[in-house]
Amino acid sequence: MPISLYTSFIAEEIREEGRAEGRAEGRARDILLVLEARGIVVSDDVRERIGSCRDSALMKSWFERAITADSAEEIFETT
Repeated sequence: MPISLYTSFIAEEIREEGRAEGRAEGRARDILLVLEARGIVVSDDVRERIGSCRDSALMKSWFERAITADSAEEIFETT
């Protein structure tokens, strides 16, 4: 692979990682916003767990649970 193609490939990989990280950060903010808007107290541990997650399917599940959860910790429970 020529150097310029390799460099372009690496640059695109880095950009995609950045976009994925941005989406995860946005989803984390959304989850926290829903919990806080509903008056649910969010501990530092919960905030850290949500903020460090990079699994988009899991984050989607947590977001959906945040809409009806009675506590922040409840979003992590599986049925």
